[in-house]
Amino acid sequence: MNFQIRDAITTNVHGQSAAEFKDIVEDAISRGEEHLLPGLGVFFEKWWQQSSPAEQDAFTQKLEKAFAH
Repeated sequence: MNFQIRDAITTNVHGQSAAEFKDIVEDAISRGEEHLLPGLGVFFEKWWQQSSPAEQDAFTQKLEKAFAH
């Protein structure tokens, strides 16, 4: 992923509230447009970097279940 994309997304969402982040994520998912995936990837990257190993394990277990079907 291009670092310019990371920087642009970080700048665009700086200072957003939790509710605003939720709206952004839900909107991106509901629209289903692939050009929005890099933004969700940046959100995921930031979350992963700030999550504990237990949170990361819980998330990857959920992914395993989600992709098992």
